[in-house]
Amino acid sequence: MRYLKLLWDLFRLKRDTKKSSRQIRRLQEEKLRNLLWFAWKYSDYYRHAFEAAGITEETVRTAPLSDFPVIDKGQLLQNFDDLITVSDVTQEEIRRFDAEEATSRKPYKDKYHVVHSSGSTGKPGYFLYDEKAWNTMLLGIIRGALWDMSMPEILKMLAHGPRIVYIAATDGRYGGAMAVGDGIDGVGGKQLYLDINLPLTEWVRQLREFQPNIVIGYPSAMKIMAELMEQGQVDVKLVRAVSCGEPLGRSLRAFLENQFHTPIVNIYGASESLALGVEIDPNEGMLLFDDLNVIEVENGKMYLTCLYNFAQPLIRYQLSDNLTLKQSEEGGSCAFTKAVGLLGRNEDLLWFEDGAGNREFLHPLAIEGFCIEGLVDYQFRQVGKDTFEMLAEISDTASEDEIRGEMLCQMKGILSEKGLTYVQFYVRFVEEIRPNPRTGKKQLISAEQ
Repeated sequence: MRYLKLLWDLFRLKRDTKKSSRQIRRLQEEKLRNLLWFAWKYSDYYRHAFEAAGITEETVRTAPLSDFPVIDKGQLLQNFDDLITVSDVTQEEIRRFDAEEATSRKPYKDKYHVVHSSGSTGKPGYFLYDEKAWNTMLLGIIRGALWDMSMPEILKMLAHGPRIVYIAATDGRYGGAMAVGDGIDGVGGKQLYLDINLPLTEWVRQLREFQPNIVIGYPSAMKIMAELMEQGQVDVKLVRAVSCGEPLGRSLRAFLENQFHTPIVNIYGASESLALGVEIDPNEGMLLFDDLNVIEVENGKMYLTCLYNFAQPLIRYQLSDNLTLKQSEEGGSCAFTKAVGLLGRNEDLLWFEDGAGNREFLHPLAIEGFCIEGLVDYQFRQVGKDTFEMLAEISDTASEDEIRGEMLCQMKGILSEKGLTYVQFYVRFVEEIRPNPRTGKKQLISAEQ
């Protein structure tokens, strides 16, 4: 994206955050109807699916969104070629391109951006963005990363030359790595990629040489950088820290903010739509980008309709995230919908069974409210139908006895409220909790051993 055009488009997109709830709903509805009509006209899959649901060309612009059929990842993979609205791409061609071409940010056929999901929720898939959709998504991410800054503040920061390090899995066509790279290019910043699997000696060397003033990455990867700073191996002055790619718990947020000396901006996204929302204050919840997506929650299931991607329309596409929606109050700082409660994958659940065969679950993020001084990070391991342990990483100055006592006390209350008083819980301290070497992301629940 050209620099001046990007700034102008960013200014226009930021104006949506000042609109009233009524204005946002009107904008969202207008974009939704354009998408639905476009999908009807140019996607064989959607036209047939709409017809099967009793929706005609005459009612596609008026029928409630809840009347439209849902789609999941399996259906997307099975009907990929009939679903997309461009005629010069097939799923098999994309697979060959991904397998045979070296990973880079160069668009496929010079006009399509291909995002490869990590496969953490099953069979990997491909998500296709044309240039217009990609640029809209980039603006959404840039707006999120600079959410609490005015345009004059943004211009001032850019004038000083941002030096941005991105720390995550960078060895594949992952949306985060590709979007961050293009976004940094767009704002004229200098960039450094640190792959999660690089030796720490390389991290230290490259961070010392590059001297970033902005860090973006997985929280678990940013934690490693923060530990290097805490140990005195790396000395950098940061003005911004942006978390993305995996859930951010309160304890880890507090640790990162303490080491980085700057608040953490938490971006919410998925391969299906890389710009979903932003969280500045965990007490206020995640603000969802209603001007870019429609997110529904019905019977515990989440559905995404991406309003800006017409090349591969995703309409009422089921995501495996858990969240609760809450409309923002009138007169608040932003009228966007809030996501409160739990943010994370349905797969990240601990299921327990009592002696009578009754089953109940506990989401690990239920304890994200733990903000115990000295507790840096944690991970769960289920060891039985009614037993789990929590791996805990603490700071050098923390007391194991004090942290264990506080964790056991708080967990008893959580288990009691959930009706899981029969569940046994232990704390085991470990030196370090590292990300999965394949995906670069930290698993909330480690494999049973």
